[in-house]
Amino acid sequence: MTTRADSMQTTGPATVQTELPTADALRERARAALRAVGAHAELDAPGRPGLPSGSPITGDVLFTVPETSATQAEAAIAAASEAFTTWRVTPAPVRGALVARLGELLTEHNADVADLVTIEAGKITSEALGEVQEMIDICQFAVGLSRQLYGRTIASERPGHRLMETWHPLGVVGVITAFNFPVAVWAWNTAVALVCGDTVVWKPSELTPLTALACQALLERAAADVGAPREVGRLLQGGREIGEALVDDPRIALVSATGSVRMGQQVGPRVAQRFGKVLLELGGNNAAVVTPSADLDLAVRGIVFAAAGTAGQRCTSLRRVIAHRSVADTLVDRITTAYRSLPVGDPSAESTLVGPLIHARSYRDMVGALEQARSDGGEIIGGERVSPGPEYDESAYYVTPAVVRMPAQTAIVHAETFAPILYVLTYDSLDEAIAMNNAVPQGLSSAIFTTDMREAERFMAADGSDCGIANVNIGTSGAEIGGAFGGEKQTGGGRESGSDSWKAYMRRATNTVNYSSDLPLAQGVQFG
Repeated sequence: MTTRADSMQTTGPATVQTELPTADALRERARAALRAVGAHAELDAPGRPGLPSGSPITGDVLFTVPETSATQAEAAIAAASEAFTTWRVTPAPVRGALVARLGELLTEHNADVADLVTIEAGKITSEALGEVQEMIDICQFAVGLSRQLYGRTIASERPGHRLMETWHPLGVVGVITAFNFPVAVWAWNTAVALVCGDTVVWKPSELTPLTALACQALLERAAADVGAPREVGRLLQGGREIGEALVDDPRIALVSATGSVRMGQQVGPRVAQRFGKVLLELGGNNAAVVTPSADLDLAVRGIVFAAAGTAGQRCTSLRRVIAHRSVADTLVDRITTAYRSLPVGDPSAESTLVGPLIHARSYRDMVGALEQARSDGGEIIGGERVSPGPEYDESAYYVTPAVVRMPAQTAIVHAETFAPILYVLTYDSLDEAIAMNNAVPQGLSSAIFTTDMREAERFMAADGSDCGIANVNIGTSGAEIGGAFGGEKQTGGGRESGSDSWKAYMRRATNTVNYSSDLPLAQGVQFG
């Protein structure tokens, strides 16, 4: 993601923020942000029927948000399907004008949307602003793309014939997003899908309904401003049943789903059964190889941000360090020293660098993983639950990042735990390090820290890292929108954002034009 690594400072004394905002203060901030973006949502008090909207900052439920009914979901899908019939024949540069306006509104309201991200997802302010900037960036990318949906001309074997490929809008795109990037992933899909001529139906995470209301309001404002159909983007708020409606509906041409491997294992076969298309962004168990020649100052900085940023709750978070035996001890000492300096607490506070875990289950998963690692022979530093202040609510979960020296890659190391746990393993040869990098079921992001050109090139080669992202001298998180984002194996194989990822949102047609007066057949076939 585009959040800058330089926001993760690693100097200064270890601190814990001592005051949290009250639930009432968070409610007022959320209402103010929603008013600013023009979202006129009916927010009920906690406990009313509907979808609870909470904040990991305090652990409180802030509001109850209206939940989309099955009837409303059906109507939204039908409206998006109907809108597609006109949107697909709208010239692509005209479609781009909608996305350009959305980018302008996001620029105007970046602080409002970012504050909602902080409130609902617990991201520190700089990371939340970085996520909104990523939305703006992908809008700019997509606007340029609206004039570059290129096909190709192919040499025909028949005289007087032209052979070519053209790309056409695919249909309605169903987008299912996760809590940890509640707005950027929606923008990745929506900005590109809209310029490709598709319409979008979005089911956000149940944990982040307010950010979804804000984004939907801005999209509707953009559509009104440029005269685009309001129905090109629809929002469905709810749980599993709403997601299943998108997965099973034959009018949804493409399901783009971000979440767990288990979710992807259910979504993929169900969409395939009706011959729909899927774009899956699932789990990651990302590693960084640290070689003897590595610049350790650079490596520590990259490792600490990638492992502790977003409290370890990114799909690209660094889970494993594979360090050469000669540098492992020094590296661990420096990482643990840096970890002790990371302020933990209210993500809204300017000095905070590590916010809360999203909920109790995340904390239980972290505790369980650390207990298993200890039983497997791991040596654990950190990983404690901490109190951010005297008004601390037991429903909020703040932890210190953990470093775990492991004797081997056991089953728990192969599992993705969505928490700030960094396993450290050692290697003797580069072949061994690459094998360890590739040994896990997931294949999203990877990195190597080295000043040896041969090591760097080998890591990126066909027999190197098997991940969709392979970096050199930079951490596993912090991808730019210009490149295709996604991974292999249990990560799902999908690609979003830049490069030629737009092709997932379109259908390809091969065209042959005969401009001669003869009818030669392919391969020289003679008939009649």
